[in-house]
Amino acid sequence: MYAIPPPYTPRQALALGVLRLLGWRAVMAPPPGRKFILVGYPHTSNWDFPYAVLWAWASGTRFRWVGKKELFPPVLGAVMRWLGGIPVDRSKRGGDFVRQVARLFERYDSLWVVVAVDGTRSRAEYWRTGFYYMALEAGVPLALAYIDYPRREVGIGGYFMPTGDLEADFEHLKAFFSDKVGKNPGQQTPIRLKPKDGLGA
Repeated sequence: MYAIPPPYTPRQALALGVLRLLGWRAVMAPPPGRKFILVGYPHTSNWDFPYAVLWAWASGTRFRWVGKKELFPPVLGAVMRWLGGIPVDRSKRGGDFVRQVARLFERYDSLWVVVAVDGTRSRAEYWRTGFYYMALEAGVPLALAYIDYPRREVGIGGYFMPTGDLEADFEHLKAFFSDKVGKNPGQQTPIRLKPKDGLGA
């Protein structure tokens, strides 16, 4: 797997050192550009977040996340933005949320937006597909971000440009993520789509 190459900033060196002390390895496939939707999987524990933050520091990457605008009130909103949050209006109907996220890529020279495809730490029956349509509409690749507890690896193992053929592209994603195991495997969402989205159960 891809190691993060030197030289390292002090924060990178510190984060890499902490991960090594914990027995973990940070992975970073060389990025082909500066704008991505990060497909984060699996997500089965609150422990995923500190490992993801350590990886972000180790790689020198600042990833962002989107949340409903109500999460960004005065004062607290400044903290949420400092933590990488970008407010969007989720009250609009008709798929506008996907378009809002896609348009964010027009405002930034560099933007990494992370999306937990199962949408919950608990087991769901299907993957959500909003991440796919965000990347498709924005014309940006998907960064295949994962956390694998048995291997003690966290990071990005590759990149994939969506083609618009959801079923075919999902098979590519499934092949990559099928051997990645979360902290609580029983809470891991199966890698499959809702029947109406393409592949059935």
